[in-house]
Formats: sequence, C-alpha cells, structure tokens
Amino acid sequence: MNLHEYQARDILRKHGIPVPPGEVATAPAEARAIAERFGGKVVVKAQVHAGGRGKAGGVKLADGADAAKAAATAILGMTIKGLTVQKVLVAPAAEIATESYVGIIVDRASQRPVLMVSPAGGIDIEEVAAKTPEKIHRRAVDPRYGLLPHQALTLGFALYSDVKQARAAANLMQKAVRRGSTQSVRRSRRSTRSSRLPTAPSRRSTPRIVIDDNELERRRRLPPSGTSRRRRRRRWAAREAGLTFISSTATWAAA
Repeated sequence: MNLHEYQARDILRKHGIPVPPGEVATAPAEARAIAERFGGKVVVKAQVHAGGRGKAGGVKLADGADAAKAAATAILGMTIKGLTVQKVLVAPAAEIATESYVGIIVDRASQRPVLMVSPAGGIDIEEVAAKTPEKIHRRAVDPRYGLLPHQALTLGFALYSDVKQARAAANLMQKAVRRGSTQSVRRSRRSTRSSRLPTAPSRRSTPRIVIDDNELERRRRLPPSGTSRRRRRRRWAAREAGLTFISSTATWAAA
C-alpha cells in the first residue's frame, strides 16, 4: 500500500523522527493561507503516488503566500504519470547542510528486507550506484530478529560522523523496519543547519513509505492510502487470487 508524502511524514513524526512542519491543501486559497501562517519561503509539492514529481513540475518553491497560491494553482489538476493531482503539501523551505540516502527494499531472492544507505544522497541515487557503488552500504535484515541496534548504528555511522546524527539515523531505520515497510524513506534524509539532525527533506527529496500488503491486517491504524476505490478493489481482488496487482498506463493490444 502506497502512502502519500504527508502521511509518511506523520508516521515518522509519531515515531519521534524530526520532521519539518507541513500542511495539506486541496485548493489554491488553502495553500495561500498555509504559506501565510508559515511565513517566508515555502515549497509546494504534488501529492500523488508517482515518482519524478519535481521533473514533471509538481514541486515548486514559493517566496510568500501569493507565490504559494500561484504554485498550487499550477500544480492542482495537473497529471503526473497518469495520476491527477488533487492535493498539495505546503511546507517551509529549509537551508540544507547535508544530504544522505536511506532506503529499504525487499530482496525477493533472499526473502529478506535489505537496508541501503549512502552519504551521497539525493534524487539521483541510481547514478551513484552506477558510478560510485562503494558509496552505497547494504545490510540484509534477519526477519526473525529485525534490525539489531548495533547493525543500525553501524549504518548510521556510514552516513554521519556526528554521534547524534548517527543515532537519529539508526533510530529511523529500526522503526521503519518494524513498520513492515517494503520501501521506506526512498529519497534522501537531510540535516538542516539549525538542527544538524536528519529530518524529512524540504524540497526535492521525499520520505516515501510503501507498506507490504501482508502487513495491512496487523496495521489497522494505518492511514488510508489515497488510492482510488477502483484500484483498491482490483488490488484486493488480486490478493484474494494470490496475485500481485500492478497498475499500468500502457496500452495493450492483442496480436
């Protein structure tokens, strides 16, 4: 189950992970009011279950409330990878001191979750993997024991030399694994100049969380995914049949 960025931020916040403030708007006037409350520069981000929002024009910096309203007007209603933007996240822009990457995937071959971290964070982690693979550190997690504290701290120190930052990153990784995520905090973690602690990013990067469907029965307090009812029905029908539902915007034709 995919979660929107604002929902992922809420989960991180509830688990004690430092997350900058942010509010959701469904209309340009709401975005303006939110930006006015925050004051200064804000970032307006499309809330859809799709990557590449920034490159598609779904993420805009706004200097003031009027600019935030204009940004929301441009983003709301636009289509990104076949999905219509119905909500935007408005959050204060922050000066970034450092940037790192933390990701969790399920390795189907070993049937274990694998943590991947890199001090060379950013939205182009694939390029880092191709050109400087030594900068990506991996740790397979034994599902019987979870991510042990010393393992998490070792990965934390692979990202940060500062003890507080390393511990904060380790805390984030342990909690993400316990949530049953198949893909968590997919984009970079950033520390601001004021806190020096890993926080949810403010502009390009996104705390992305995907909950394994097998975890849903044990995680009944999770927020609604925001996917359409039609897609949810298809997903559940596929699950009942023992299949994996994959949505596609491609056009298929029989020969």
